[in-house]
Amino acid sequence: MTNDATNPTPSALFAQMRDTSPLVQCITNYVAMNFAANTLLAAGASPAMVHTPEESGEFATIAGALTVNIGTLSPQWVEGMKAAAQSANQANKPWVLDPVAHFATAFRRDTVAELLELNPAIIRGNASEIIALGGGESAGQGVDSGDPVEQAEEAATTLAQSRNAVVAVTGTVDFVTDGTRAVRIHGGSDLMPKITAMGCSLTALVGAFVAIAPNAPFNATVAALATFAAAGAIAADTANGPGSFAVHFIDALYGLDANALNAKSRIETLS
Repeated sequence: MTNDATNPTPSALFAQMRDTSPLVQCITNYVAMNFAANTLLAAGASPAMVHTPEESGEFATIAGALTVNIGTLSPQWVEGMKAAAQSANQANKPWVLDPVAHFATAFRRDTVAELLELNPAIIRGNASEIIALGGGESAGQGVDSGDPVEQAEEAATTLAQSRNAVVAVTGTVDFVTDGTRAVRIHGGSDLMPKITAMGCSLTALVGAFVAIAPNAPFNATVAALATFAAAGAIAADTANGPGSFAVHFIDALYGLDANALNAKSRIETLS
């Protein structure tokens, strides 16, 4: 990826994100809150876990970006999600949807349907979630993907076109598309799926990048995924298992710089 005003590179966006420390409102699940917040802090962003309807809408107007993760739903949280997304739209702030296991129950399906109508700039999910979101039959079990990323690429492209959004499918090799352009991002570690809240934290990091590049959501998403994969690859070099990997991952993200990101990035341009 070449770097200019309309097509910023991952390393340029990473440097800008770290310099500006964007405020990211994260409406995420109970399981992911601590790890997601630490991920943003290590990357250089500023997390705010604000979710109640009494304040989530107001807060979305001052945050650089909003991320919405439906991992642990309740009626009150859904109201907070909708209020925040509506306010983000009114304030021209980008927001990211993470449709965790949206196919599992009627409550989740209905919630995601309502959130999609509020026009997220970016949708990030695993292969099973994206396949099901596109109307296909997935092999997902709860929050875990049962499908390889390559099987979700067509659904992701169609979803991006129909929703006018960037769609990211994450897994062993990530796939990002805006319906016209598409890339695959290689890297990371086999230990990443063994850590609770990795995907949820990645969604939060996408929010940090799109906060500083609201007019370039495709590039922001690619940069976030490349950053996450680079930190995962670095952490894997010294981790002995899932427990130590989680610690090493936060340290690797904290120690990452633009040069290391350039060295570790493996981005395959498809179109």
